[in-house]
Amino acid sequence: MSPLLKTLLGAAVGAAIGYAMYRFVGCKTGTCPITASPWTSMLVWGIVGAISASGR
Repeated sequence: MSPLLKTLLGAAVGAAIGYAMYRFVGCKTGTCPITASPWTSMLVWGIVGAISASGR
């Protein structure tokens, strides 16, 4: 598997985990910087997934 494909797959899996964190854990008060918005949560976890999958 190519390194780029691996990184993109890691980002997609990370974004899915980020959305699940927003949906199932969430933030009841709206003050949590990561889980208050689905877009922020997906972005942060997508970056984490991409870095993890790339092996860097």
